[in-house]
Amino acid sequence: MDSMTIIAVASIVTAGITTGIGCMAPALGEGRSVSSALTSLAQQPDASATITRTLFVGLAMIESTAIYCFVVSMILIFANPFWNHVIAETAKVAGK
Repeated sequence: MDSMTIIAVASIVTAGITTGIGCMAPALGEGRSVSSALTSLAQQPDASATITRTLFVGLAMIESTAIYCFVVSMILIFANPFWNHVIAETAKVAGK
């Protein structure tokens, strides 16, 4: 395999792993957060405003992890910095 094929395969595999793990782990974290919040609400209904506000802030922070993983995978697929290097090297070899 040439270097361009290796970089393409590595980019696609890494993007897939990043998206897979980056979506599963936050989903599990969000599920545990909601479960704990519902348990807390059942035990202390008077503190519902505080628990709900804290839950939403926590969910937003957990979801940002999944969004960052998605952005990294899109960069690896569509804006990979290694592509420019490979294209420049290919042009240099073809010019000789």
